[in-house]
Amino acid sequence: QVQLVESGGGLVQAGGSLRLSCAASGSIFSENTMCWYRRAPGKQREFVARITTDGNTAYIDSVKGRFTLSRDNGKNTMYLQMTSLKPEDTAVYYCNLFPPVSTYWGQGTWVAVSS
Repeated sequence: QVQLVESGGGLVQAGGSLRLSCAASGSIFSENTMCWYRRAPGKQREFVARITTDGNTAYIDSVKGRFTLSRDNGKNTMYLQMTSLKPEDTAVYYCNLFPPVSTYWGQGTWVAVSS
């Protein structure tokens, strides 16, 4: 079964940086658009950013200029470099395909940004 494992989260102060990783159990990164999603406390899960197989990226407006996606198809790993973090970035971050596959949701990685 396909498994996606997120890591790299933590507690940081506003303005700090984190790099999240998404590792896949299979060779899916070379074949699929990959995405990051997040769920803030008390809110619905939302789409954050995506990266296509050829490296094109797209981000929601609130993270443009601060978050950067990259992928290493050979390692089946996607990264989200997060800079200038804001308290509103606090959420559990998940990776999945685009559109997301319901059975692929993992546990996510928690990002908490203090003010």
